[in-house]
Amino acid sequence: MVARPGRRVLYSPPCASRWNRKLSWLWFKALPTVGDAGKEGGRRMRKKLFSEIPTLTGERLVLKRLGPADAEPLRELVDSPRVYRWLPTFLFEKRYPDVREVIGRLYTECLESSLILGVFRDDAFCGLAEIYGLRDPIHKVSVGYRLLERCWGQGIAGEALGMMIDYLHTETDIEIITASTMVENRASAGVLRKNGFSLVVHGVDEDWGYEKPTVADKWIR
Repeated sequence: MVARPGRRVLYSPPCASRWNRKLSWLWFKALPTVGDAGKEGGRRMRKKLFSEIPTLTGERLVLKRLGPADAEPLRELVDSPRVYRWLPTFLFEKRYPDVREVIGRLYTECLESSLILGVFRDDAFCGLAEIYGLRDPIHKVSVGYRLLERCWGQGIAGEALGMMIDYLHTETDIEIITASTMVENRASAGVLRKNGFSLVVHGVDEDWGYEKPTVADKWIR
């Protein structure tokens, strides 16, 4: 699963410095010039992230708002150790013991920093897709997902990720999309590569809420 890492990096090894330099270069590249006036005008016409709760429709999937009827399959997801072994400990769906309370707060409390949509195929809940970590001045955001075990290996992760990317690049003013994975999570690394992400930092220590630092890879698109 593509993770939602913490904001605090435990220390800054050389690879972390390369990550910061990469973001600085992208920020500089994104600065408008006189010749970019038309482009900037078009960008301003796009939606600001978190200004809406979208419904995204793909070939097989729909990404949409969760409701009370999704409590039971969400509980199945949250209770799966195999799903969350690749993920941080502080994801929003684990913040409250009652998943009905989680759903009730997803589009109020959670929306202050993160947009979480349900991933559905044929109206059946498959997992969660998340957009978080907005850095508005450089039009940057991060993405992640987690799926029910019975939905693994069916191309759902790649399609859901592609739908988030398409929405961010065509409907919002986001220009830079990043993701993080545990270095052992080769399946999600493959999903990211297939969706156009590049590995820019390998093996940086981050705080994912565990007793020891989590060794993570950083990706950018």
